[in-house]
Amino acid sequence: MANLNGKKGNNKKALIIGSIAVVIVLIGVAIYFFIQNQHKDEKNALRAAETFTSNIAKEKYDKLGNNVTNASLKKVEVTAKEMEAKYQAVYSGIGAENIKVKNLKSVYDDKENKFNLTYELEMRTSLGKLATQKYKTTISKQNDDWKIDWKPALIFPGMVKTDKVRITEDSATRGQIVDRNGTPLATKGQFAEAGVVPSKLGEGDEKTKNIQDISKKLDISTEYINKQLAQKWVQADSFVPLVTLDEDKLPEATGLTYAQKELRTYPLNEATSHLIGYVGEVSAEDIEKNPKLGVGDVIGKSGLERYYDKQLRGKDGGEIKIINDQTKQEDTLQKIDRKDGEEIKLTIDAAVQKKAFDSLGSETGAVTMINPTNGELLALVSTPSYDANQMVLGITADDYAKYNDDKRLPFLARYANRYAPGSTFKTITATIGLDTGITKPDKVREISGLKWQKDASWGKYFVTRVHDVPKVNMTDALVHSDNIYFAQEGLEIGKDKLTAGLKKFDFDKEYNLPFTMEPAQISNDGLNSDILLADTSYGQGELLMSPIQQAIAYSAIANNGKMPYPKLETKEATGKSTQATEATSANQVKDALIKTVSDPAGTAHGLQIQGHNIAAKTGTAELKEKQGEDGLENGFVYAFDADNPDYLMVGMIENVKGRGGSGLVIDKLKPVIESMYK
Repeated sequence: MANLNGKKGNNKKALIIGSIAVVIVLIGVAIYFFIQNQHKDEKNALRAAETFTSNIAKEKYDKLGNNVTNASLKKVEVTAKEMEAKYQAVYSGIGAENIKVKNLKSVYDDKENKFNLTYELEMRTSLGKLATQKYKTTISKQNDDWKIDWKPALIFPGMVKTDKVRITEDSATRGQIVDRNGTPLATKGQFAEAGVVPSKLGEGDEKTKNIQDISKKLDISTEYINKQLAQKWVQADSFVPLVTLDEDKLPEATGLTYAQKELRTYPLNEATSHLIGYVGEVSAEDIEKNPKLGVGDVIGKSGLERYYDKQLRGKDGGEIKIINDQTKQEDTLQKIDRKDGEEIKLTIDAAVQKKAFDSLGSETGAVTMINPTNGELLALVSTPSYDANQMVLGITADDYAKYNDDKRLPFLARYANRYAPGSTFKTITATIGLDTGITKPDKVREISGLKWQKDASWGKYFVTRVHDVPKVNMTDALVHSDNIYFAQEGLEIGKDKLTAGLKKFDFDKEYNLPFTMEPAQISNDGLNSDILLADTSYGQGELLMSPIQQAIAYSAIANNGKMPYPKLETKEATGKSTQATEATSANQVKDALIKTVSDPAGTAHGLQIQGHNIAAKTGTAELKEKQGEDGLENGFVYAFDADNPDYLMVGMIENVKGRGGSGLVIDKLKPVIESMYK
């Protein structure tokens, strides 16, 4: 009996233990499924948050309606489409771009059975980088999906339904470019924008006739006028702009009217167009290179306008506000102070620049004026030129083609273009000869006839000269520009010493100037023949120097052998000068150049100005394919005041053969030197 009761007790205990085990298993299964569902909910809620914020970052505002709960939209009384349109209007209106999502977190709230969502947005607006915006909301379950509970504060924190976002822009004023005296070379000017008012054109045949009349007077096509009138925004009383004109050229016609427009203008225009350049609206290519630019922005397209564009343009300012028209409350979301462009002050003298340009007239040439003591560039002129103001107003394709097809290359800045320097270069050879002891002022070379060659190995090639003078010293050779004398001196100096001497005059050196200019060249591949060495010594051969480089090098003759570093912007530190030649050598050559002007037989006698001690050297450089052939000639002259060397001018005119040679250059440019004393 006792054993039977024991079995019953054991069975009951086993049953209880089994039941507990089942309960434990069931609880475990329930916990497992709860955890799995919890993980699934967390994953789905996070995915919903990522999808919502990703659509904002990718500017896919039309997808946002699928990411938010219907209940939240109903609560603020907006439809999904209205919510999407609000994002589009606000973010597009302020130029929102480069939107990035940061620190996105989703945390479950077991009391509310929701997830608390926080995230940050970084973005740029049309005013620049916006301060990081911090957002918070909840994620709720709608049917089987987790979605964002939307509210207006998810556009910008603190916003309510009746708020609007407004942007005001404060455009920076482009800085002026002025000369050394503050005279504007690039500034703002007032122009007349010609346009039509549709209601004033009439109807039918009358309208057609009036459009034809406007077309003729403005020199634009009727097709263009009709295209402008057909734009979607045009109303009966709209002002439809057509073309911008100078205010002194305003034709009258029925339906034609004018509005004032402020544009960049160039007071000296063609006299400075190569140097200053011009501005224009950005192209698609400009925006691709610099994404910070936008359609309608104006930038420098060429010359100093382009080189200094960043400083000149400044930085636009403005303000983005959240405004409630009902409560009149305004909150500033972003404020950027306007920073106007810098003024660029040049060493150029506008009066000298204009005089040099006018003096060249219709010639193809260049003038460079420098202060030989400090390197300040006083004038940089090139002719023919182009109308920079026309570029700003809007040049037609036909007018641009005329410039582009002109064989005289009006877009070429000849002051920075390299040429063979011709006989002006003999002064450099003379200083090198004096420095090396090969050349001496009293050393006389006996030369017979007008042509010479070293020996029979030169074949049919001869060095020629103009004056048959049997005995020639250095001064005579400079006064009469004797090629044979300098060819013989160059051969005696030798290629190594001549090359070393020329290196002191900055051959093969680049200058830090705000435009493109290739370094001065001694030769293509070394002075590897006596003929090339001889030709180089009197300024021919393969020598190449721009008028700027000539002016810098020749400054050493005027400045006790010291060659200045060129300078174009006044605020730049004056560059360190270099001793290109000995002071005694420079002054001995200068004395010869004074005689080149004062001597009635001197090649530069035409530059004599009563009461002033002018030193000068002329030259021509022959351009030919082969030795012995005739070619075109470029004429050069450089001159400075021997007593007060505050200027040195290098002038060049192309194709002077048969037109007076370097004498033509003197005749054209003497007024420029005379103007320096007025």
